[in-house]
Amino acid sequence: MTKTVSPKDQLLETAARLFFQNGYRAIGVDTITGESGIGKMTLYRHFESKDDLILAYLQESNTKFWEEFEKATGDASSPREKLVAFFRGLASYVTDPNCYGCPFLNVASEYPEADYPGHRVALEHKESVRQQFRDLATQAGARDPGVLADQLFLLMDGAYMAARMFGIENPGSSVAEAAIVLLDAQINNTPEDR
Repeated sequence: MTKTVSPKDQLLETAARLFFQNGYRAIGVDTITGESGIGKMTLYRHFESKDDLILAYLQESNTKFWEEFEKATGDASSPREKLVAFFRGLASYVTDPNCYGCPFLNVASEYPEADYPGHRVALEHKESVRQQFRDLATQAGARDPGVLADQLFLLMDGAYMAARMFGIENPGSSVAEAAIVLLDAQINNTPEDR
Protein backbone atom coordinates (compact mmCIF):
# COMPACT_ATOMS: atom_id res chain seq x y z
CA MET A 1 0.00 0.00 0.00
CA THR A 2 1.48 3.33 -1.03
CA LYS A 3 1.40 6.26 1.32
CA THR A 4 -0.57 9.24 0.07
CA VAL A 5 1.30 12.51 0.45
CA SER A 6 -0.79 15.65 0.91
CA PRO A 7 -0.23 18.55 -1.51
CA LYS A 8 1.22 20.61 1.35
CA ASP A 9 3.70 17.86 2.26
CA GLN A 10 4.59 17.31 -1.41
CA LEU A 11 5.32 21.03 -1.82
CA LEU A 12 7.44 21.05 1.32
CA GLU A 13 9.35 17.90 0.31
CA THR A 14 10.06 19.33 -3.13
CA ALA A 15 11.08 22.73 -1.77
CA ALA A 16 13.30 21.09 0.87
CA ARG A 17 15.17 19.05 -1.73
CA LEU A 18 15.58 22.00 -4.10
CA PHE A 19 16.58 24.50 -1.39
CA PHE A 20 19.12 22.08 0.09
CA GLN A 21 20.70 21.19 -3.26
CA ASN A 22 20.59 24.55 -5.03
CA GLY A 23 20.15 27.26 -2.41
CA TYR A 24 17.20 29.39 -1.40
CA ARG A 25 17.54 32.34 -3.74
CA ALA A 26 18.20 30.15 -6.79
CA ILE A 27 14.87 28.34 -6.46
CA GLY A 28 11.66 30.17 -7.23
CA VAL A 29 8.04 29.28 -6.69
CA ASP A 30 7.68 28.32 -10.37
CA THR A 31 10.41 25.69 -10.03
CA ILE A 32 8.86 24.29 -6.85
CA THR A 33 5.37 24.04 -8.34
CA GLY A 34 6.73 22.65 -11.62
CA GLU A 35 8.76 19.91 -9.92
CA SER A 36 6.05 19.03 -7.41
CA GLY A 37 3.27 19.00 -10.01
CA ILE A 38 1.16 21.17 -7.70
CA GLY A 39 -0.20 24.54 -8.80
CA LYS A 40 0.67 27.96 -7.44
CA MET A 41 -2.80 28.52 -6.01
CA THR A 42 -2.40 25.42 -3.86
CA LEU A 43 1.08 26.52 -2.78
CA TYR A 44 -0.20 29.94 -1.72
CA ARG A 45 -3.12 28.32 0.11
CA HIS A 46 -0.63 26.50 2.34
CA PHE A 47 2.26 29.00 2.37
CA GLU A 48 1.63 32.74 2.06
CA SER A 49 5.02 33.34 0.48
CA LYS A 50 8.30 31.70 -0.45
CA ASP A 51 9.66 33.01 2.85
CA ASP A 52 6.97 31.05 4.70
CA LEU A 53 7.99 27.94 2.76
CA ILE A 54 11.63 28.54 3.75
CA LEU A 55 10.58 28.88 7.40
CA ALA A 56 8.58 25.65 7.25
CA TYR A 57 11.59 23.87 5.76
CA LEU A 58 13.91 25.22 8.46
CA GLN A 59 11.51 24.22 11.23
CA GLU A 60 11.29 20.72 9.76
CA SER A 61 15.10 20.64 9.47
CA ASN A 62 15.40 21.57 13.15
CA THR A 63 13.09 18.72 14.13
CA LYS A 64 15.04 16.26 11.96
CA PHE A 65 18.38 17.45 13.36
CA TRP A 66 17.31 16.71 16.94
CA GLU A 67 15.78 13.37 15.95
CA GLU A 68 19.08 12.40 14.32
CA PHE A 69 21.00 13.71 17.33
CA GLU A 70 18.96 11.45 19.62
CA LYS A 71 19.36 8.49 17.29
CA ALA A 72 23.15 8.97 17.10
CA THR A 73 23.65 9.51 20.83
CA GLY A 74 20.90 7.39 22.38
CA ASP A 75 23.07 4.36 23.14
CA ALA A 76 26.04 6.35 24.46
CA SER A 77 26.91 5.55 28.08
CA SER A 78 28.28 8.95 29.11
CA PRO A 79 28.10 12.63 28.12
CA ARG A 80 31.56 12.40 26.55
CA GLU A 81 30.48 9.37 24.52
CA LYS A 82 27.34 11.21 23.41
CA LEU A 83 29.54 13.91 21.92
CA VAL A 84 31.81 11.34 20.27
CA ALA A 85 28.78 9.50 18.88
CA PHE A 86 27.35 12.72 17.47
CA PHE A 87 30.60 13.57 15.70
CA ARG A 88 30.95 10.02 14.35
CA GLY A 89 27.46 10.37 12.91
CA LEU A 90 28.37 13.77 11.52
CA ALA A 91 31.45 12.34 9.78
CA SER A 92 29.23 9.79 8.09
CA TYR A 93 26.63 12.40 7.15
CA VAL A 94 29.02 14.94 5.63
CA THR A 95 30.49 12.27 3.35
CA ASP A 96 27.08 11.12 2.09
CA PRO A 97 26.25 12.10 -1.51
CA ASN A 98 22.92 13.53 -0.32
CA CYS A 99 24.59 16.03 2.02
CA TYR A 100 24.77 19.61 0.78
CA GLY A 101 25.98 21.16 4.00
CA CYS A 102 23.70 22.65 6.64
CA PRO A 103 20.35 24.27 5.80
CA PHE A 104 20.87 26.77 8.63
CA LEU A 105 24.31 27.89 7.49
CA ASN A 106 23.03 28.01 3.94
CA VAL A 107 20.14 30.33 4.79
CA ALA A 108 22.33 32.57 6.97
CA SER A 109 24.85 32.98 4.14
CA GLU A 110 22.17 33.73 1.55
CA TYR A 111 20.16 36.00 3.86
CA PRO A 112 22.73 37.70 6.12
CA GLU A 113 20.23 40.28 7.38
CA ALA A 114 19.75 39.59 11.09
CA ASP A 115 16.05 40.50 10.91
CA TYR A 116 15.25 38.05 8.10
CA PRO A 117 12.94 35.41 9.66
CA GLY A 118 14.95 32.49 8.25
CA HIS A 119 18.17 33.96 9.62
CA ARG A 120 16.55 34.23 13.06
CA VAL A 121 15.40 30.59 12.93
CA ALA A 122 18.92 29.54 11.91
CA LEU A 123 20.44 31.51 14.80
CA GLU A 124 18.01 29.96 17.29
CA HIS A 125 18.89 26.49 16.02
CA LYS A 126 22.63 27.12 16.26
CA GLU A 127 22.30 28.57 19.77
CA SER A 128 20.40 25.47 20.89
CA VAL A 129 23.15 23.23 19.48
CA ARG A 130 25.83 25.28 21.28
CA GLN A 131 23.84 24.96 24.50
CA GLN A 132 23.53 21.20 24.06
CA PHE A 133 27.29 20.96 23.57
CA ARG A 134 27.84 23.14 26.69
CA ASP A 135 25.49 20.98 28.75
CA LEU A 136 27.19 17.76 27.66
CA ALA A 137 30.66 19.27 28.18
CA THR A 138 29.66 20.33 31.71
CA GLN A 139 28.24 16.89 32.49
CA ALA A 140 31.42 15.27 31.13
CA GLY A 141 33.57 17.32 33.51
CA ALA A 142 35.28 19.60 30.98
CA ARG A 143 37.63 22.13 32.56
CA ASP A 144 36.02 24.94 30.51
CA PRO A 145 32.70 23.73 29.10
CA GLY A 146 31.98 26.97 27.24
CA VAL A 147 35.28 26.90 25.38
CA LEU A 148 34.92 23.21 24.55
CA ALA A 149 31.35 23.73 23.34
CA ASP A 150 32.43 26.57 21.06
CA GLN A 151 35.33 24.53 19.69
CA LEU A 152 33.02 21.60 18.96
CA PHE A 153 30.48 23.95 17.42
CA LEU A 154 33.08 25.41 15.04
CA LEU A 155 34.24 21.91 14.19
CA MET A 156 30.67 20.87 13.35
CA ASP A 157 29.97 23.87 11.15
CA GLY A 158 33.35 23.50 9.45
CA ALA A 159 32.44 19.92 8.53
CA TYR A 160 29.10 21.09 7.11
CA MET A 161 30.81 23.75 5.00
CA ALA A 162 33.46 21.27 3.82
CA ALA A 163 30.67 19.01 2.57
CA ARG A 164 29.04 21.92 0.72
CA MET A 165 32.30 23.04 -0.87
CA PHE A 166 34.09 19.79 -1.64
CA GLY A 167 31.33 17.20 -2.01
CA ILE A 168 31.62 13.69 -0.58
CA GLU A 169 35.43 13.62 -0.45
CA ASN A 170 35.98 16.40 2.04
CA PRO A 171 37.96 17.19 5.21
CA GLY A 172 34.81 16.63 7.27
CA SER A 173 35.52 12.92 7.12
CA SER A 174 38.00 13.51 10.00
CA VAL A 175 35.62 15.48 12.19
CA ALA A 176 35.18 12.70 14.80
CA GLU A 177 38.91 12.32 15.32
CA ALA A 178 39.28 16.09 15.72
CA ALA A 179 36.43 16.15 18.25
CA ILE A 180 38.11 13.39 20.27
CA VAL A 181 41.33 15.44 20.42
CA LEU A 182 39.39 18.43 21.77
CA LEU A 183 37.51 16.28 24.28
CA ASP A 184 40.71 14.61 25.49
CA ALA A 185 42.33 18.01 25.99
CA GLN A 186 39.47 19.15 28.26
CA ILE A 187 38.29 16.00 30.00
CA ASN A 188 40.34 13.71 32.24
CA ASN A 189 39.24 10.19 31.41
CA THR A 190 40.48 6.77 32.23
CA PRO A 191 41.57 4.65 29.24
CA GLU A 192 38.37 2.57 29.34
CA ASP A 193 36.30 5.77 28.77
CA ARG A 194 37.93 6.36 25.38
